[in-house]
Amino acid sequence: MKKTLFASLFAPLSAGAAFAADAPAAPAAQGGSALQAFFPLIIFVVIFYFFILRPQKKRQKTHDSLVNSLQRGDRVITAGGFFGIVREVKDDSVIIEIAEGLVARVLKSSISTKISPEAPKAAPKAEEAAKAEVSATPEEAPAAEDKQ
Repeated sequence: MKKTLFASLFAPLSAGAAFAADAPAAPAAQGGSALQAFFPLIIFVVIFYFFILRPQKKRQKTHDSLVNSLQRGDRVITAGGFFGIVREVKDDSVIIEIAEGLVARVLKSSISTKISPEAPKAAPKAEEAAKAEVSATPEEAPAAEDKQ
């Protein structure tokens, strides 16, 4: 039974090999070097490197430097979108304070950005106008205090 099963499975292969031996030889490949055959593949690899691998390595390098530069008191944004202040830096994680009294332990790799301290923004025009009115009438200021 084993021989018949084996012979029936591989009989078409052996018959195909016998017919291939009788077939005329295939025509010789047209002239051309191996470099011409692999040129499209080489171009594809170069494009893949410059458009995908190289930018990814740059992003990873900048993220690694960001994570390594974290220290206590830094303001950060996590990958989940939480804003927080770094309270403690550990080997693989960071303890951040999300709200007053609410701390969370977050992996360093999930820190997406570090918020730099910004210069104070200019007050809106309505607030500036109100300040100008108050400073324009210094005589009325003591009178207003007396009424209270």
